[in-house]
Amino acid sequence: VLQAAAARVNNGEIVTLIGPNGAGKTIFIKVILGLVKPDGGGVFRRPGIHIGYMPQRLSLEPSLPLTVDRFLALAARRGGTRQRRAAVLAEVGAAGVMDAPMQVISGGELQRVMLARALLRDPDLLVLDEPVQGVDISGQADLYRLIERIRTERGCGVFLVSHDLHLVMAATDRVVCLNRHVCCSGHPEQVSLDPAFVAMFGEQAS
Repeated sequence: VLQAAAARVNNGEIVTLIGPNGAGKTIFIKVILGLVKPDGGGVFRRPGIHIGYMPQRLSLEPSLPLTVDRFLALAARRGGTRQRRAAVLAEVGAAGVMDAPMQVISGGELQRVMLARALLRDPDLLVLDEPVQGVDISGQADLYRLIERIRTERGCGVFLVSHDLHLVMAATDRVVCLNRHVCCSGHPEQVSLDPAFVAMFGEQAS
């Protein structure tokens, strides 16, 4: 059960939701996206807001003949022209895989393609559920820098979900620490010294 959970994301701000496995991070995201209705409280969105969502996992039939370009055209209702899809792929650093089959691209390339799909909605808010999953340490740092650049250039808010602390604390403006409820929240330096954070992740993480 997820209780007393709240978060706010402003334009041009990166807010990261952290917590251990089973803390309720994914259900929190589903409530924000309107996929799950809360028993109490509510979700308040700016009228007319566009939300781009990057899910934690993608399962594709191995035998399905699907290129990256076709995937973007099918998956995003506002996929637009091939030229527009190419431009967004270039923005995320994945221009070279446009005509590659989805099943053969690397984990890092897949995450960039998924990010491109979310950006095709011209989002005011990007919701990214574990965006560096399946990517090596070097690739994770690159993806976090890319997310920060997108925030800066597009001016959109970013709500990021992660259980990794080594890079994400340096790549966010505010942190919300969740363990079935919000334990603490605020600037990364402030949260890292909070007793609730230390109890959850240990002195070394702090």
